[in-house]
Order: sequence, then C-alpha cells, then structure tokens
Amino acid sequence: MKSTTVLFTDVSSQTWIEETLINAETHPDFSGEPGWFIQKQQLHGGLSEGVDLITVNNGELTLSILPTRGMGIWKGDFQGTPLGWQSPVKAPVNPAYINLSERGGLGWLSGFNELICRCGLISNGPPGKDPAGNPLESELTLHGRIANTPAHQVSVTLDPADEGWIRISGQVSEGMLFGSQLLLESTLETQLGSNTFRIRDRVSNPGADIVESELLYHINVGSPFLEEGAQFFMPFAEMAPRDPRAEEGVNEFETFLGPTAGYAEQAYYFDPAADETGFTPALLTDKAGKKGFLVDFRKANLPCFTLWKNTQPVGSGYVAGLEPGVNFPNFRAAEREKGRLKSLAPGESYQTEFEVSILNNSDLVDAMRQKITKLTEQAPSVIHATPHPRFS
Repeated sequence: MKSTTVLFTDVSSQTWIEETLINAETHPDFSGEPGWFIQKQQLHGGLSEGVDLITVNNGELTLSILPTRGMGIWKGDFQGTPLGWQSPVKAPVNPAYINLSERGGLGWLSGFNELICRCGLISNGPPGKDPAGNPLESELTLHGRIANTPAHQVSVTLDPADEGWIRISGQVSEGMLFGSQLLLESTLETQLGSNTFRIRDRVSNPGADIVESELLYHINVGSPFLEEGAQFFMPFAEMAPRDPRAEEGVNEFETFLGPTAGYAEQAYYFDPAADETGFTPALLTDKAGKKGFLVDFRKANLPCFTLWKNTQPVGSGYVAGLEPGVNFPNFRAAEREKGRLKSLAPGESYQTEFEVSILNNSDLVDAMRQKITKLTEQAPSVIHATPHPRFS
C-alpha cells in the first residue's frame, strides 16, 4: 500500500485545516489497530490563543507538537508515564505575546515549557552584542528566534511500511530583508506501538549570501525520571564545567539533587563518544534504575553535548536538560572564535538526527547502562575539574 499525506498548513496555497481527527476509522488502510490517532486543533484563551497543537498517538506513545512554536514538542506520555517537566509557564505561549528583547534579552524564558525546543537558527546561548557578523543581527537574545517562529508548512504522512509509521513534517523560515535567510525542514517520525520517536532536521540557506548558523536541542526532563539520586550516563572523551558555578559540582555531575531551594543552575560541556553506528547514547534514569529517558544522537552532525542541571523547587522549574548541539550554548562570538559556527553558502545545508526512547523497566535500563559502560571502557574519559578553554 502507498503512503498517504495530509497537508494541514501551507501559506503559499492558503491551505489551512483548523481541526481534524485521523484514526483507524478514517484511515483503515493504514492500520486497523485501535488506539492510534492524530488530532489537529487550535488552542484558545490567554497566552495560548491561536496556538496550533498536533497530538500524535502511536498506540503507546503520545506527543504534543507545536507548529506555532517552531515545531517544538510541548509534552508527551508513554503508557501513563509523563514526558516533560513542570515549568512555571503552564501552557503553550503564542509567539505574538513574547518580546524576546525584554528583561535584557531574556524574553525567550516567557514561553519556555517544552519537552523539546530548538535554540537557533542564527544564534543560541546568552544575550548580548556580537561585534562580528551582520550588524543588523548584532543584538542577540537568549537562544535565538526559531522556537518562537510559526511553521509555514505542516503535513502528516501515514506510511504503512514496517507495520506503520507516522511522520509529521514542518517548514519554518527565519530571516529578514538585508539579513540572514535560513530554512528549517523538520520531520518527526514514530512507528505504531513504539516507545521511540526520531527527529531529522535540515537547515539550509535559501538566500544569496553566506550566513552563520547555530542549533541546539533543549531536551527537558522532569519527574519521574528526575528525582533525588537520579543518574546521568553517557560515553565521552572529555568533559568540563561551563563556569565556576558548575565547577562546584564537577565531582557529582552524574548525580542529581531533589528539589532544592536556592539552587543555581549548573552546566557541563562534553565531547561525546559514539558507538559503531555513529550514535551517542545519553541516558537519565531515576534513582532505582527502573525508568530511563534515552537520547541517541548522531555525533557527526551534533558534535557538542551540554548537560543542564536545574534542580530548583518544583514550582520554580525542576528540570534536567540533555542537549545535543552543533555548538555549545556560549555567546555566539566565543563559538565563532572556537570554529563551531556553521557557515552556509547560498544553497548549502546541514542535517541533524536524534532519537528519544522511553525505557520503562529495569532490564531495558540495565542493558543501556552496560552498553554505555563498554563504550566508556574503550575510550577512557578525561574530566576537567575547572572550565577549559576548549569548551568555554
């Protein structure tokens, strides 16, 4: 059987579907198995007014995708286990209500509540004035604009191959007259009944001038994976704390506190080690090792990894970040100096790929921990006790 594609949004042809439900009743040729569905709706009320939401359920795994917010993933659920975190920002925020320049360039935080959001495409990292590059783009805000830019084309594809795949694709443009032109083409796919979803992105330069690009995936995990005594595992060649604050906890970087009043965030930068397929596994487990949140990313196109520890009280945003990236989230000028910015000539592009799996029993968690241990034994890790000039 052939695959079927449904176009939800296309600005060029003025195609727009506000609400629809796709399931075994509407598309029995794709799969007659009950449970799976794709629902498109638009949110109303408060700061969520006008936000598009696509809910994908593969029969076991549910994901809430936000085309209005750069094709980010708001939250999810796997067999009753919630995926995401409890941000002080409770609901998706329409970018129309966000001023990225407010509060010293930290306005991005006013909409930050996703399980997965992208940081880029022109820049990510802290705000400030970049003395190099296009002068119209010198005033940088926290983590760039892509997470607050609506997609102009969105579609879903039902592919019956291999017992059924659901693919959600979106295109998001970031650019301005006399400035950089960048295009994100994103596809999220999941197989029916699977505990896994995969994201493949392509970032291209449709303009006439050479442009710089950065991209980091802010993958944010809370309870039940994150708790007092939760553990982080990843094979790596080198690691260094980002700054003096992270240096304070470098000997305990793999272990997490419970919700802690007065906690100030810590971040650690890694040079990942890959397995024979070119992928690096990054695993967060609960204290008992019964549940695991796994991110497998292709090191060749995501060579930098940041571990973000933010174990402040739950009401303030108790969360851990597993963050593969093209670059580290330092100020763009520093990343340019280190040679980690992407430089794209007209028509050029780069691709990224990663996969998220939910490990819901101790056997699956133990097997992944053993794999990471073997990879670590093949290439012993160097841990720098203080910030290192290679990283920050």
